[in-house]
Amino acid sequence: MTGSAQIRDAAAELSMAYRLRWKRRRLLWRSFRKRRQLSVVADRTGQITQRAILCFSTVRNELVRLPYWLEHHRRLGVDHFLIVDNGSKDGTREYLAEQPDISLWHTAHSYRMSRFGVDWLTWLQMRHGHDHWCLTADADELLIYPFHDTRPLPALTEWLDRRGTRSFGALMLDMYPKGRLSTAPYAAGEDPCKALPWFDGGNYMIQKQDRLQNLWIQGGPRARNFFAQEPRRAPTMGKVPLVRWDRRYAYVSSAHSALPRRLNHVYNEDGGEKTSGVLLHTKFLHMVTQKSAEEKGRREHFANSALYDDYYDSLIEDPDLWCPGSTRYLGWRQLEAMGLMSRGTWL
Repeated sequence: MTGSAQIRDAAAELSMAYRLRWKRRRLLWRSFRKRRQLSVVADRTGQITQRAILCFSTVRNELVRLPYWLEHHRRLGVDHFLIVDNGSKDGTREYLAEQPDISLWHTAHSYRMSRFGVDWLTWLQMRHGHDHWCLTADADELLIYPFHDTRPLPALTEWLDRRGTRSFGALMLDMYPKGRLSTAPYAAGEDPCKALPWFDGGNYMIQKQDRLQNLWIQGGPRARNFFAQEPRRAPTMGKVPLVRWDRRYAYVSSAHSALPRRLNHVYNEDGGEKTSGVLLHTKFLHMVTQKSAEEKGRREHFANSALYDDYYDSLIEDPDLWCPGSTRYLGWRQLEAMGLMSRGTWL
């Protein structure tokens, strides 16, 4: 590369860093303004200790999923949950308000216009998450990582702290049943992976996004079944769900990417592997068909919702996502052996 080309590249990088710095400031200001949309239901943040691990989530009508979701993350080592209820009508708000380790806010404002709940959570992270390890996860996502069954989250976060690492990446892995979605019964409190024991093991495409330097991962049963003709429209599966938070940080697109960009560097480019986890995605429980009909009408889950009508229609028809290439879930060691998570240098 010539000297002039190096100068142009350096100038372009400085320009991009400047624009992203201002974008981050705009996102933080936006979240600060959106704080007025939140009403306190139960504020127990006074219980948060200096070393507490926090979990942030926006939920709506998740009463069936929440008992196991909470218990799973409590077992991992989450100390306190900060949750925004977005107009639930199934008893979710009342259930969460009774939990002694949950601080709860309510809003009836638009999920889509809050950047799919990110604005609300960013405000709570600014106010309560500074200098804490913060997990951001939806009610249909279960975090697992190497040795999670024997080493709790504090062991992982202390190891990350010693290495000076402030973020931890995970693949969102769609879980599904064999047969139509409605045929796998599920009751509150049960492990959803027993109802959804299958996943796609190898049909993933990975790109590095130049702008935010995050990994854009697509594939799994949604790409295979609903976006086969337009795979680039399939949902992205890479996330940065666990971050040692700073009040100056902001997620850009759900937990798929964050600013500053260094938080997205949860991968190695030199042939090695960084320690990473998996978010077991339990979207496809039996009630997904009913929820899809509701969400199609609400148009709150995608920026261009009309483009996803076919996706919702396919879910409403109660599909069978299983195929001969599906893999039955056995545990984290299996996922590591398949290259879907890595212990890296954490032994």
